[in-house]
Amino acid sequence: MDQPVTTNPILISLINMTVVFAVLYGLSLIVRLIRVIDPTQKKNVAKTESPAVAAPVATAPAELEIAASYQDENEVIAVIAAAIAAYGFSASQIVSIRPVGGKAWAQAARLEAVNARNQMF
Repeated sequence: MDQPVTTNPILISLINMTVVFAVLYGLSLIVRLIRVIDPTQKKNVAKTESPAVAAPVATAPAELEIAASYQDENEVIAVIAAAIAAYGFSASQIVSIRPVGGKAWAQAARLEAVNARNQMF
């Protein structure tokens, strides 16, 4: 009774593959069921809104908008400097802070390449 039922490796692999695909099919059914039952999903509701209201005209002078953008930039610079200081660098070591152009994925790839090179040496 300690002997396996079959010693044919092809039959064993077919049984194992059948079990794996049956489990995968069951998981796909569960995912589909969750999509149907999902309470966080927005329902398609017929739009019964009133006609669009004209947007109010901005009366703020352009000078206030420019001042607000400079204030936002100063806040961003302060946050970046604080983050760099948290890593143990001093304010005198910060040479420049400027936005990086280009696509985010390309920039992430460049950073990953630089980090990989640094870890090699």
